[in-house]
Amino acid sequence: MRLQKLESSGPAAPESNYQGSEKPENQSQQKSSSLPFGQTLSLPSIAGPTYLTAQVVVQQVAYTLSDRLWSYSPDTFDLDLAVKSWFKDGVRNIRGHLTNVQSMEIRQGAASIALGYMFSKDFDLKKRYIPQSMLAPASALHYLRDALDQLSLLYAVASPFVAHIAAVDYAGGSSTGLVTDYVSTMSFAEELGFGVVSSFSAYEIQHMSLFATLLATVVPAIHTYDGIGVGRETTRVIDVLDEASLANTFKAISNRFSNSGKRSEGLDTKVARLLKVFNGELGTTYDLFEYQGHSTPDSVLVVFGTAESSLASQVASSLGGNGARLGVLNVRVYRPFIEDAFLDALPKSVKSIGVLGQVHEIHDVVDESVHSTLYRDVVAAVTFSDWSSGPPTIIDVKYPREQVWSPVLIAAVFQLLIERPILQLDEGSNGSQYASHLQLIDPVNVQQYTFWDVDESPSVIAPTILGQALSKDTASNVTVKTTHDNLIQGGVSRTDIRKSKKTVEAAYSVEAADLVFVGAESLLSSINVLNGLRVGGKIIIKISGAKDDDLERKLPVQFRKSLSAKHAQLYILDMLAIESVANDSSLETYLTQLAFLRVGLSNLERTGIQKLASINGTIEILENLAQDLDKGLRQIEVPEAWGSEESEKDVQPLPLDINVNSFTGFAKAETEASSFLKTWKTAAKSLAFKEAYGTKSALRPDVNVKTYTVHVKENRRLTPLTYERNIFHIEFDLGNSGLKYDIGEALGIHAENDEFEVQEFIKFYRLDPEDIVEVPSRDNPNVLENRTVYQALMQNVDIFGRPPKRFYEALSEFADNPDEQKELLTLGGPEGATEFKRRAEVDTITYADVLLEFASAHPSFHDIVRIVNPMKRREYSIASCQKVTPNTIALMIVVVGWVDPKGRDRFGQATRFLNKLKLGAAVTVSVKPSVMKLPPQSTQPLIMAGLGTGLAPFRAFVQHRALEKQQGKEIGAVLLYMGSRHQREEYCYGEEWEAYQDAGVITLLGRAFSRDQPQKIYIQDRMRQTMDEITQAYLKEEGAFYLCGPTWPVPDVTSVLEDAIARDAQASGKRMDPRKEIERLKDQARYVLEVY
Repeated sequence: MRLQKLESSGPAAPESNYQGSEKPENQSQQKSSSLPFGQTLSLPSIAGPTYLTAQVVVQQVAYTLSDRLWSYSPDTFDLDLAVKSWFKDGVRNIRGHLTNVQSMEIRQGAASIALGYMFSKDFDLKKRYIPQSMLAPASALHYLRDALDQLSLLYAVASPFVAHIAAVDYAGGSSTGLVTDYVSTMSFAEELGFGVVSSFSAYEIQHMSLFATLLATVVPAIHTYDGIGVGRETTRVIDVLDEASLANTFKAISNRFSNSGKRSEGLDTKVARLLKVFNGELGTTYDLFEYQGHSTPDSVLVVFGTAESSLASQVASSLGGNGARLGVLNVRVYRPFIEDAFLDALPKSVKSIGVLGQVHEIHDVVDESVHSTLYRDVVAAVTFSDWSSGPPTIIDVKYPREQVWSPVLIAAVFQLLIERPILQLDEGSNGSQYASHLQLIDPVNVQQYTFWDVDESPSVIAPTILGQALSKDTASNVTVKTTHDNLIQGGVSRTDIRKSKKTVEAAYSVEAADLVFVGAESLLSSINVLNGLRVGGKIIIKISGAKDDDLERKLPVQFRKSLSAKHAQLYILDMLAIESVANDSSLETYLTQLAFLRVGLSNLERTGIQKLASINGTIEILENLAQDLDKGLRQIEVPEAWGSEESEKDVQPLPLDINVNSFTGFAKAETEASSFLKTWKTAAKSLAFKEAYGTKSALRPDVNVKTYTVHVKENRRLTPLTYERNIFHIEFDLGNSGLKYDIGEALGIHAENDEFEVQEFIKFYRLDPEDIVEVPSRDNPNVLENRTVYQALMQNVDIFGRPPKRFYEALSEFADNPDEQKELLTLGGPEGATEFKRRAEVDTITYADVLLEFASAHPSFHDIVRIVNPMKRREYSIASCQKVTPNTIALMIVVVGWVDPKGRDRFGQATRFLNKLKLGAAVTVSVKPSVMKLPPQSTQPLIMAGLGTGLAPFRAFVQHRALEKQQGKEIGAVLLYMGSRHQREEYCYGEEWEAYQDAGVITLLGRAFSRDQPQKIYIQDRMRQTMDEITQAYLKEEGAFYLCGPTWPVPDVTSVLEDAIARDAQASGKRMDPRKEIERLKDQARYVLEVY
């Protein structure tokens, strides 16, 4: 049913060819967790028994069999590192050609390049039957949809197309961060008519990648697999097909399949026959639906997904051994969902069917109106089939994408299907419960180890190197998996290692480690590191400089109690106790590895040192450290009193594991490019000899967008002078600038600092305003910008902006006064969080204020340029339509101003700059695209809601519709809702709106002035009062809704739209989820928010 799993594990990982006295280059640098042991490998080396990750195997199949390969891999996902390396090295595929690998961005219109290539008039028809492949995460499917929908419609004349989709997405609002996403693929395939194949483990992923590629000769295909855990775990795979074998197998199956079919065959028949031919060629027993469990079960769980299928099969087998009449039916080929095959695989004795179906969000789990896609398929298959004793009960066991599965959780799912208890829960030492008898891994034959460390630790890569060293034992099979949580202590990693004589399939974290290593004592207060330690296991904690008398104080009470309850052996590793390590922190990696060998594999220490030496370090370094190890590694006797200590009151239980929210550690180091002051002579040379110095003149060279110079044509206040809020209208003459803009776009203002404040700072800091400063561009360090000190402070350096924490920390390096240095470090650290917040939010302290306050910290100007953030452009929605006013562009702006605790008037940098501009003043601007786009047809209604200056883009919208009406075009209804405080003071552009309403352009004008009456009336209230008009324009006439302004009204405004959707659905007798309908409208650009 999968690639062979043998007790004889074949050859070990390749030995290093390194010999010498220095550390081998690159061996200790882990490039990515998507690569085996974090190391790249050549395409020819993928053959026979070898250590791989599933992600690399997918890339091997795609690269070997494809003409072109399009990759949509977000940064750090690393779905394409191997293929990019092979393409760069000129590695040829089975046809003797270079597989063209193109790395693309995930954005709207993605995959259009693939569509264009396959249907280009220049397409080489000789490649008509050569597969075209794609690598992407599930998160990209939304953006690939439009192009792949077209491909599906034109598939009869297209090349075979297969997309290898890693089931992974980043969901910022989820409890985990990274989520396993199958539901997007399932919905996508159902709607577009794609075939879908799933891999259950790394041991069969090559076969399923190959089968999906063959399936693409029949229907556009998707191969999906776990992209978080199983896909990135390093493991030994037996009988991996090399390039030549892949080519021969692909050709043989293709020929047998094409020669044995009938023209009248339906899709279901073709897919079933293809799998039969596939099995016949490879000698495998894959099936469309694969049952495991009791021969006559009462209950069956239907499952789709990599970890889900693997775990469910193992748990069903374990529970079946205890007499439970249950089984699991794993879905291998999900699309087409062949109902006859499903019913044939389903035991006829079944009385209840559980469908483990993934849904998108956690609220969908509790929403009874939402069902999983898999559930609907199963219900359809069972309902319309014959059951002699009545159809079985079907239960929709829904779970969200953020669900992380373990054996106990899968067993709990089975418990939902049967009445008698199948899980005997024992009370854990920390109050948690666990199933003592549910053991999927034999602890006698499988050794398990867990390493916890912070990302900034010098020894964070030690476990991966250890795993690589252990893999060199030809009699063992090793798995290594590293995960990251960048939201705990600035980044924490967990590495699990399993070692066994037989192949290990375990799609879950280690739950009973023989040894746990903790690389930072601070982790003891953040994670329950003992949860995954077996009873009687060993734990090593790295604590520097700790005496035995101090140890109890350093170890939390709950940790001490759990340690005693587990009868664990405690070891302390003190790095500072060994002089060579104390002087060179890079040696901590080696010492960690040696400590593991001595405590965890003491009988193999000598052999282990030799294997480690072949990977990282030298035999001399490791042997010297091994001799000194006893100075830093000591066992601590666990006092009996620790087990009877009283727990601290009101202490929340620690997390049992990290949340995987990244595939790499958090990169904290920021390299700053150097700059230095120069005289005017140096600048003159670069201007006089441009070719020699590579000098180019540019308007605002410090920004990386196309800029224009425009001039102020009008600058008038819209609110009364006596009113506290200064809202003004500013209009620019475009002249011959060539600036073009579209409806809804924003104008970027490259503002300048206040001239008086700049001159004052120059005096205070004793600078020469005419000195030349050369600053490498922040976007491209190879580009050097020459500015005077005055220019830099006016246009580049945000010296009057609010400093972040890192500025205080950076400034502390320049403080001569110890007290000031200490205070700056405190403000830059976690202990100064409250004071920092007060400074930022109450005192609104600027960089200049801080430099004035801490007089002993006086960095040079080139250091100021380095540690002070650059000024950013400020963007404002454009309040005009260029088709109506071709030579001008207008903005509507409110001046941001406040008084700080010292009584000083403070202003927003950009709004003050704009408000003070005189007629004719030159301003540097740029244009930024926006999501605020008009619908494609002029007859589609517009429903617009703007608060305050959020009305700006809608002025442009209304101008455009007025122009269309003037041109004789039929226009749709225009509903404009506006919100502000008082009509007398803030009815901005009021006369214009009323004129447009009289002219029949604006259909409905909903004005909400919140403070003009005793009860407050907001924009959502006006919308609810006109629900019928909204229903007609938005739903029946397919209008588009826009909201612009602050974020606070979004929930209330959206609630009005959801109520309108629900009312309309009820009136028409439809069943509809308003929240999902809003999501659909969002995808159609008919629900658009631009909020801040």
